Formats: sequence, structure tokens, C-alpha cells
Amino acid sequence: MLSGPQSKRPEGSAVFKPGGGDSDTIVTAMTAHSSTPASSTSRPWSPVSWRDFPAAQQPKYPDPEMVEAVIGQLASLPPLVTSWEIESLKHQLAEAAEGERFVLQGGDCAERFDECEASAIASKLKILLQMSLVLVHGTHKRVIRVGRFGGQYAKPRSSDLETRDGMTLPSYRGDIVNGIAFTEAARTPDPVRMLRGYERSALTINFIRSLIDGGFADLHHPEYWDLEFVRHSPQAAEYQKIVESIGQSLRFMETLAGVQVGQMRRVDFYTSHEGLLLPYEQAQTRQVPHRRGYYNLSTHFPWLGMRTCPLDSAHVDYFRGISNPIAVKIGPDITVDWLTGLLNVLHPDNEPGRMTIITRFGAHQIATCLPPLIDAVERTGKRVLWICDPMHGNTEMTASGLKTRKFEHILVELEQAFEIHRMKGTYLGGVHVELTGDDVTECTGGARGLNEEDLQRAYRTQVDPRLNYEQSLEMAMIIARRVAASEAAR
Repeated sequence: MLSGPQSKRPEGSAVFKPGGGDSDTIVTAMTAHSSTPASSTSRPWSPVSWRDFPAAQQPKYPDPEMVEAVIGQLASLPPLVTSWEIESLKHQLAEAAEGERFVLQGGDCAERFDECEASAIASKLKILLQMSLVLVHGTHKRVIRVGRFGGQYAKPRSSDLETRDGMTLPSYRGDIVNGIAFTEAARTPDPVRMLRGYERSALTINFIRSLIDGGFADLHHPEYWDLEFVRHSPQAAEYQKIVESIGQSLRFMETLAGVQVGQMRRVDFYTSHEGLLLPYEQAQTRQVPHRRGYYNLSTHFPWLGMRTCPLDSAHVDYFRGISNPIAVKIGPDITVDWLTGLLNVLHPDNEPGRMTIITRFGAHQIATCLPPLIDAVERTGKRVLWICDPMHGNTEMTASGLKTRKFEHILVELEQAFEIHRMKGTYLGGVHVELTGDDVTECTGGARGLNEEDLQRAYRTQVDPRLNYEQSLEMAMIIARRVAASEAAR
């Protein structure tokens, strides 16, 4: 929860010594298969037990001893978040699963080291605050704000290698692993980049904390959140009415109470990233005073992707042992047995707020894929929070070779997700989107009707296409109306 210090109690002393045994342990464990199923919840767990299982999507570091040395350094550094912030988020996610809150989770597809600068961070925070304001106003629900930043530096890839003009090099796996330039030096995985990733995550989180504690998120003055170009958006007039309505409501409450509503001066903000690079996640996994279990203190809310969640995988073993709230992203390839198996391993105690399922099927497959999975989860009796990621299942290529997403497909998947959950009697409690506060042109459609030719104007992403500020605000307004309609129909 990025809302400034809340306790004097220190946390973060690592309780394990990385680097024991053969120096190549970390490399061989990433490709070795174990006969012991990760699904055995009675199996002893530690932050290094994942090494006994096959670990997909891990880089092949040329110097295993350097990997162990970096893990040791990371394990001795202060944590980036605290266990009481994590437990606060878990409590709020439990309320979201019951329909009392709504989750807004968003940010870049992959953070870049060279984009760790004040204006870029502030722009992402502004658009998320604006979207949350729209959602609060339209849904009459408290919104949990979760940023896909402060650690989203690793990316899964479909191939270990990339070939250009007859040259084959390792694929770019995010700045925390290697560089994007197509040279042997840049593409060779470098474990020191994990330290750079930690440092930039710390800088990002610290800056967000400072902004929030300094009044940047004061609900008395949402006009401070305006991006320079929002007033040119087709949604500007509607957004301004929302701002004025909230301001009037606050002033009315304060007039009645005779005091200012102090809590409206700040908001809670949480971080999330895909827990992909296991050596990095291991290094920041700690036991803390006065709490049971282990916490991943590099983020509040780590998630697990489809490529890394087989039941006998290293990632599933790692995730089953941490006390954070966790999420699993599922797509069209998931089966009922696979999903229920994951729930048995990752959510055995049915702890409120522990488990989130993020669906990403695409506009053309959600109607077929989602209903049987909802039924299967309901049969288990396990309480989960459902979130829709309408981005990843709708990625396509233009004729010129650019990745893009059609805004209308994104909205269609969202609309179908709301309707399917309504029909099943379950609650869609959030949305997970890739977005930026910048004036980019990476997704077609939206209020301005961007087309493929417009993409050339400001296509900046190095990985996946993101919604720009206008499309993000338009989506928030549509979601707010849909949640309100769903609630009225219940």
C-alpha cells in the first residue's frame, strides 16, 4: 500500500543462505524435471524449494556463481513493501470477491529502465487515479488501485531465441534479464540487472509514496490529476462533470460534519508484477516478525501466467508457499481439471482474499471458455476474486507487422465477462489492463477512431500495445456504467 510509513517495526531479514551446494544448481534446476508433484501441499516448502522443479521462462545465465552472488546481495537489501501492506490488500481483495469493492489493475506491459523518470511515473499514476475516480463515482464502490509497475521488468517469450538476418541471439526477456538491442552483448543475460531492477523498483515506489503523501491524490482536488492533453479528449466534458460532482459531495459532507474529511486527502495504492524471474522473487522472500509464513516483499500482489503454471512447475511450487494474495492468469488453453488442480495447490485453505483468477480469452472465445470454468470453481466451494484482462486475448498483427488491439474487441470481451458472471450469479470484481498515461497510438479504435495508419504516429511500445489516456478513460466510464447496470439487475 503506497501510502507512506505506517509502523516503526522493521522487516525483511532473509532467513536462508542462497548459493549453497554446487554453483550450477540454479541453472540445472531450471530445466530438470522432478518426479515429486508440486501439487503435494504437504511437501515441505522454502523460498528455494522451487529449484527442485522444472522452471520455464528462465534465462540461461553464463555465470552461475554470479547469479548466486546477486541473489545474496538482493536478500540482504531492505524489502520494497511490507507485510502489513500486503495483509491490508488481502483484506480488501476479500471484500472485492464479495462484491463490495472493484479492482483497477493497470500499467505498462513491461517497464523499461530508461523510463524510470518522474514524468512517466506521474503520468501513469494520474491516469489510474482518474480511472478510479470515474469508477468510484459510477459504481458507488470503493476501488482498489493496483499498479502494474515497480517491478514489471520481466516478460515471458514464446521462443528462447530470435533470428534476424541470419544471426540468432537470445530473445529479449525484459530489462531485468537482458537488453533489447540486437547484439550479443545486450542479449546475453546478466544477473546484475536484477540489482538494477530492484533499484528502479525502489525509486518508483518511493516516488509514488511521496506523491500520495504530499497530497497528489487529494480527492478535494482531482483537477490536479489532469494530464496536459485530457481536456482535448472526447470524454473531457463527462469527466469534468464527475470531478465537480465529487467536489460538491465532499463539501456537503464536510459542511454537515463541521470538519474536513481527512482520509479523502490520500488513497491507498498497491504494486503488482508477474512473478516470472524466480531468482529475483526468491531473494526478496522473507519471514517477518510476529507473522507466520513467508512474504514476497518485492510486491504486494504477484501473479502467475499460463506459460509457467503447470502443476509440477517451479513457479507453482514457489507461489504455493508465499503469504501474499496471488493471481493466476488463464487463457483458452486452461482446462477444468488444470484450474481445479491449481486451486487445490495454491488455495488449499480457502483463505479470504488469497486467490484471484484473471481471465484473458479474447472477444471471440470468452463465451465458450469462461462459463464451464466458473461452474468448476463454484463446485470446489473455494472463494476467488474474478478479474477480466480484455487485452491479451485480443492481440493481433497489422499488415505492416505491428502488434495492436482493437478497442471494440476489448470492450466486447469486457461486456461479455460482466454478462456471463451476471448469468452465473458470480461477481466480476475487477479489470486488468495495459495502459499508459502518454499520448500513444498503439490500439486502434476508441472515441477518436484510431486506425492502422494512425499507429505510425506514436507507436512506442517495445512489447505489447497499450491503451492511451483517452482510451483508458473511455474504458473506465463504460465499466462504471456496466457495473451500475449489473448491480441494478441483481
